[in-house]
Amino acid sequence: MVSTHGYVAADPPLGKADTGGQVVYVLELSKKLAQLGFEVDIWTRRFEDQPEMDVINDRVRVLRVPCGGPNFLDKEYLVRHLGEWSENALRFIKQHGLKYQFFNSHYWDAGFATQRLAEALDVPHVHTPHSLGLWKKQLMEKDYPDDAAVFEKKYNFAQRINEETLLYRNCDEVIATTPPQVDMIVNDYSAPPEQVHMIPPGYDDNRFYSMSAASRNAIRQRLGFEGKVVLAIGRLARNKGYDLLIDAFSIAASRLPDACLHLAVGGTSLNPAEQKILDELKSQATALGLAGRVKFSGFVADADLADHYRAADVFVLSSRYEPFGMTAIEAMACGTPTVITTQGGLYRAVTFGRHALYADPFDKEDLGIAIVKVLKHPRLSIRLSRMGAHKARSLFTWTGIAQQLISLIEERATALAFTDNEWDEPWNDGD
Repeated sequence: MVSTHGYVAADPPLGKADTGGQVVYVLELSKKLAQLGFEVDIWTRRFEDQPEMDVINDRVRVLRVPCGGPNFLDKEYLVRHLGEWSENALRFIKQHGLKYQFFNSHYWDAGFATQRLAEALDVPHVHTPHSLGLWKKQLMEKDYPDDAAVFEKKYNFAQRINEETLLYRNCDEVIATTPPQVDMIVNDYSAPPEQVHMIPPGYDDNRFYSMSAASRNAIRQRLGFEGKVVLAIGRLARNKGYDLLIDAFSIAASRLPDACLHLAVGGTSLNPAEQKILDELKSQATALGLAGRVKFSGFVADADLADHYRAADVFVLSSRYEPFGMTAIEAMACGTPTVITTQGGLYRAVTFGRHALYADPFDKEDLGIAIVKVLKHPRLSIRLSRMGAHKARSLFTWTGIAQQLISLIEERATALAFTDNEWDEPWNDGD
């Protein structure tokens, strides 16, 4: 596994810069692959005071390779230093005699670094984009048409899209997480369709599962949740759409006097950009007269995450742009009725009114009324709770995800062996 940005660790500081769902994805998939017989190295960048190696268990470890100096670097411009990373990783691999069956890179920066490594070692390279630069650029410019130049400078879209295009055409397989991603990778990036596959993200069904009403009420009391609780959880980033959710909640608040919005957002410490977003959200809530009904509960430790889902009456994914939405799947698995964004791929995998509701987060009435429907109609809430959990268990467990990845690798190996054998056969000239 290769995931070069953020704080990748055995116990990652989720919520810190560039450290969220992708890190969880890589760690959980690695542990499940280990249970299925693999030994897994998770390669990442070494910076600050991190050790060279973290041992997760007896079959999974994190290996850190330095590049670009000792400081944290934003993922958008990390690519400038990844040539150095690839050289250092290659030197480490050869020095220790490491052999790999395949590489699975995550996000375009790691894909850029891994393609060089895979070519040098002649090892198959499977790439998982997680998000697409072209899609994100289109959505952000649609949302803020006057800020295109600012977005280009901040997100480095031109280089990212160019590198993604080369990567999807040159790596051995691309794993999209949703049907819209498959369509865009093939149609807009011109990747070979036979090399693009869809495997959705997963969740840990040993941690995220539903409980009885009595247990949920006990959890609510412990957490201090009162009234009808609307919950959102995630990193403090503009694309998460918490400002859109506050606007939508104003619709629900006018109809349901006991409704409150809990924003469990951010990490254990905030950088200046994150603090600015948080201050703006608090000011927005105050301006809408919702200061007492929008609660900023801050970082939720991983051990408490499932109980926060269970304690809520509805979970909302309000992202401006969301390639999938791991938190929504976790909430559904915990039996919490869920409203998801149409600005991502997950809504294509669920049935409206059966597994979840979905709405356009840019339309505050649409999103607000979806929240109201869950909170006002018990039969709908019960159906979403029961069927949402069933959907999560049937499609999105890590065991199933890992098995799909292994099958893809094995099918590719079998096809290559068959092709090689065909060409190795001598021509039959009739003698």
